[in-house]
Amino acid sequence: MAYHSGSYQKGLLEGVHRLHFIGIGGSGMFPLVQILATKGYTITGSDVNEGSIIESERNMGIQVFMGHKAENVLGADLVVYSAAIHDDNPEMQAAQAHGIRCVERSVMLGYVSRLYQNSICVSGTHGKTTTTSMITTMLELAGRDPAAVIGGKLPLIHGYGKAGTGSEIVVEACEFSETFLQLTPAISIILNIDNDHLDYYGTLGKLKFAFRRFALLTQHTVIANLDDANTRDVVGGVDRPVRTFAVNNPEADYTAVNIKMYKPGFYEFDVLEWGDFFAHLRLGIPGRHHIYNALAMCCCVRILNLTPEDAAVAAEHFTGAARRFQILGEVNGATVVDDYAHHPTEVRATLETAKSLGYNQVWAVHQPFTYSRTKALMDDFVSALEIADHVVITPIMGSREVDDGSVKSEDLAARIPGSVVVGGLQEAADYIKAHAQKGDLVITLGCGDVYKAANMMLT
Repeated sequence: MAYHSGSYQKGLLEGVHRLHFIGIGGSGMFPLVQILATKGYTITGSDVNEGSIIESERNMGIQVFMGHKAENVLGADLVVYSAAIHDDNPEMQAAQAHGIRCVERSVMLGYVSRLYQNSICVSGTHGKTTTTSMITTMLELAGRDPAAVIGGKLPLIHGYGKAGTGSEIVVEACEFSETFLQLTPAISIILNIDNDHLDYYGTLGKLKFAFRRFALLTQHTVIANLDDANTRDVVGGVDRPVRTFAVNNPEADYTAVNIKMYKPGFYEFDVLEWGDFFAHLRLGIPGRHHIYNALAMCCCVRILNLTPEDAAVAAEHFTGAARRFQILGEVNGATVVDDYAHHPTEVRATLETAKSLGYNQVWAVHQPFTYSRTKALMDDFVSALEIADHVVITPIMGSREVDDGSVKSEDLAARIPGSVVVGGLQEAADYIKAHAQKGDLVITLGCGDVYKAANMMLT
């Protein structure tokens, strides 16, 4: 299966020998660095903090500067910057002053993805990292050596992505700021569409329109969740081949039947392909919601010339990506888990899974992310967090937003009986150390740095 590359800028790397990455230590940058290094480009970069990614890059022979200084970009033919870098960055200003072209990471990702014959791009409000990791696992275990760009660390490939020598690249396609519109997928996957990033889009309708544009960029096949109403709206009438999956809709091409738990929180089921038996899947990660992610993977099998057995092996051997229900250790005999869930739908799914595992008490340590999301989805956060037996809430992580004083963590806590608000991550860790007991489950929830609280609990 091959596809035509469309109207992207084919000459982006024409005449380019050295690339400089501003923010090279980011998890989204690292796979691009890996891929471009294997293609023979000289790469340098800069960042403000040391870390494991920078260590890995230096081990590859890449020169990484600490701190952003104008002289770091001199000699570069092209500068790649992350979304966190602003126009007043001294390296950005120096590049512009010297006529060095600058492109945002998503533009480079779009270009890099086209270096491979087949790109599988996974989108959706929830489940992107898990599904991208599952498909990567399937291709890897089948001996196809894919490239990958993943939002979480996949233990099988020891990182956030890899260069790969095969013809496939699996890409986590993020809808924030419409960055996924830089891609031209061979296979696009839409897992679900939920109220999120409305600080950027403004309305759900505009968000859905972006997903429809993403579907229309697809060169071969669109894969869509037929159980999700917003996704159905988006792919309806799209002039591309559409392959669907569902749990609750027998009209889907791929469906899950005979669903049961084989141990607390872990599911197995039969997959039907156009009504006929396809494979029996046993998931290696807990949570009923992962059935959808596995079905999306199954939809790719025939297109990629794989077998149903390849999907079954991947489902059983994939045990999760970093920060996706990741078991870190114990405190006071209580199991400590970290999870990236930061939207009410994800929080609900994670806590329902936690409650099904048979622990005595479930503790949710929640770091709200952005003031706008916390305010807009307050009711949904309340109903999701109430699933836990105990709730500890840290201050809101504003990220890209300014605190206008209109919402605070105390507003959320006031509506959840028995919940507490702490002053920071260390205070959250101290509270858990003082109150969690043997046989409990403690989960840190959020896409910011709440994982640090989990690590503090273990020290």
